Amino acid sequence: MTSDREALKRQAAERALEHVRDGMVLGLGTGSTMRHLLELLAERRRAGALGRITGVPTSRETAERARALGIPLATLEQEPRLDLALDGADEIDPRLDLIKGLGGALLWEKIVACAADRLVIIADESKLVNRLGERAPVPVEVVPFGWTTHLARLDRLGAKNAALELGKARVPWVTLGTTRLIVGSVENFSKDSIRDQVLADVASGRALGHQAFDLALAAIAHGEHEHTPRDRELLGGALGAFRWQ
Repeated sequence: MTSDREALKRQAAERALEHVRDGMVLGLGTGSTMRHLLELLAERRRAGALGRITGVPTSRETAERARALGIPLATLEQEPRLDLALDGADEIDPRLDLIKGLGGALLWEKIVACAADRLVIIADESKLVNRLGERAPVPVEVVPFGWTTHLARLDRLGAKNAALELGKARVPWVTLGTTRLIVGSVENFSKDSIRDQVLADVASGRALGHQAFDLALAAIAHGEHEHTPRDRELLGGALGAFRWQ
């Protein structure tokens, strides 16, 4: 099963490369599917193609892997406008709205995605859901000071069992943004209501954001099931490519 899933991730990453052109500045996401994409980018470069691409990584992990593979990197300060961002997802709903960030790169991922002209999400079919929150908890990134004040708000919004995420040695997980991660399962998840509440918290300085994305212009998923939204595009699936009309 694991090998089959990795094969689907590889196929999705191969399909994502169809969006990449030489000379592009790329946002490079974080996660297991992105590792396949980095390897494929490096293979293309060794073969003499895509020799002028530059990547802006969304995590230290991605940066280290890209450097090891010989992929040139830049910072957002050096390249503030990206042609294309490529990343994975924890869940994808029929509208191509997303839950991302369970790997702890929430803030960097969203900043890079917002700096890109286009965002392409790469995933295997296990990430496709009918509604967000169906399988994955919703991560919320908060500053350490007063983090417990968020729990009651999240509970009122329907996020049950919200708690501080613990990392290695059972200590609070500090994300790349040097903030803490709260996750909770959500029944009857309303992305808009949670977004509105968190935006109010951002304005007051309490939270940095949640990782319910609504930025995807295209998603690539390989497997037996697929979503086909009218206003966006899904590439892949067992039957080939599906495009909105």
